[in-house]
Amino acid sequence: MGWCCLIFGLVSLLPVVYLVDGIGANWGTQTTHPLPPDTVVRMLVENGIQKVKLFDANYDALRALGKSRIEVMVGIPNDMLATLASSVKAAEKWVAKNISTHLSTDNVNIRYVAVGNEPFLQTYNGTFLGVTFPALQNIQSALIKAGHSNQVKVTVPQNADVYGSASGLPSGGDFRADIHDLMVGIVKFLSDNGGSFTVNIYPFISLYTDPSFPVEYAFFDGNASPLNDGGTNYYNMFDANYDTLVYALEKNGYGNLPIIVGEIGWPTDGDQNGNVQYARRFSQGFMNHISGGKGTPKRPEPVDAYLFSLIDEDAKSIDPGNFERHWGIFTFDGIPKYPLSLGTTNSSVLVPAKNVHYLERKWCVMKPSARLDDLGIANSVSYACALADCTSLGYGTSCGNLDARGNISYAFNSYFQQNNQLDSACKFPNLSMIAKSDPSVGSCRFEIMIEPYYGGAGAVNDLSQKMLGLITGLVIYFVTIV
Repeated sequence: MGWCCLIFGLVSLLPVVYLVDGIGANWGTQTTHPLPPDTVVRMLVENGIQKVKLFDANYDALRALGKSRIEVMVGIPNDMLATLASSVKAAEKWVAKNISTHLSTDNVNIRYVAVGNEPFLQTYNGTFLGVTFPALQNIQSALIKAGHSNQVKVTVPQNADVYGSASGLPSGGDFRADIHDLMVGIVKFLSDNGGSFTVNIYPFISLYTDPSFPVEYAFFDGNASPLNDGGTNYYNMFDANYDTLVYALEKNGYGNLPIIVGEIGWPTDGDQNGNVQYARRFSQGFMNHISGGKGTPKRPEPVDAYLFSLIDEDAKSIDPGNFERHWGIFTFDGIPKYPLSLGTTNSSVLVPAKNVHYLERKWCVMKPSARLDDLGIANSVSYACALADCTSLGYGTSCGNLDARGNISYAFNSYFQQNNQLDSACKFPNLSMIAKSDPSVGSCRFEIMIEPYYGGAGAVNDLSQKMLGLITGLVIYFVTIV
């Protein structure tokens, strides 16, 4: 998938038998109210997590990770590939700033640079085809020049659409025809430089995009009708997809190249199939499936995989679907969504974030006196949802059973909270009011945001936020009265 985020690996910090080899997860940072990096790092450590992938070179996150022994994969966004491809000097400057500095000054345990993220995704219409490989080569050259190439390896996280099978069976696996030579060139380069092939595999997306996709085949319970490939039965999509890649690598002469599953997970909201029950079933099923070093039929060895993702991200693009903001195994404020044994500690539950500071217990809701036929409602709700997060509203979602007033209140409150509960953010004319009683209903949580994190520029940003709030209030007023 083309979703930004951070990958964390899970290795026990306790003297217990390891049940999982190389498991990880993504920690994304596209959120309006991020947890302080130190808080996240502590949460990672307390859950036995010792590998993390950043989708960019986030300075505060890297500094915080330097206080731990967590292995780090630093990401380079796709929009930087053209610059890095066209200039060795630009690559050297990037490595000096984002790798060398953190290795030497902050003692960050950087192990990988992820050059781009799913750059050959078909929906990008070839935008990054000409720049990904040159950027990869230039970053590798810069790592060699800086003396880091023995410790820091390069990779390119790819979507699973870069390979396929004409026969529909794993044994027919090969790289996509339109990029076949390019993929083989990259694979050879990775092999020559001790890198790994990174791929993101999403059974949920197959179910989301294809109504006829067999639901049981997405999970690991063994209930699906198996896919028979020359006598080998595949009971789940993950194994079949993974082995399709293995066959593709083997067919092109690189059958022993290490594979990293960069992203794999299940969202908990935003779609009828994106729910806590399915997410728990998938995540725990996957953990059990690869426990004890079990691999796939074609590669019966430990799977190096990373769960997607650590924390919900309420500022992600929802172009692929409303579920995009709900991939976390933790909520935005670090609360576990469901019991999950990662196999890294003796616990069967996740450890929540500690010392999280919330804003005041108050919500913005629709006034009881406001009428549902008020002409300002449509504009007000549209405005709030466009600038906040209403992806928990809709058919089959956690807030899908709210009545009309509940939907309106949810939209208002989301905007209010994302604007740090500024009075001006609850000024929808004749429609809204601030309430002190929690309007949450059942599975529908009316959130209270956590205190904003500003890094080293708190005072300046706080003032800017207040000024923005004043402007926002005026905008709301003029938009809703039109």
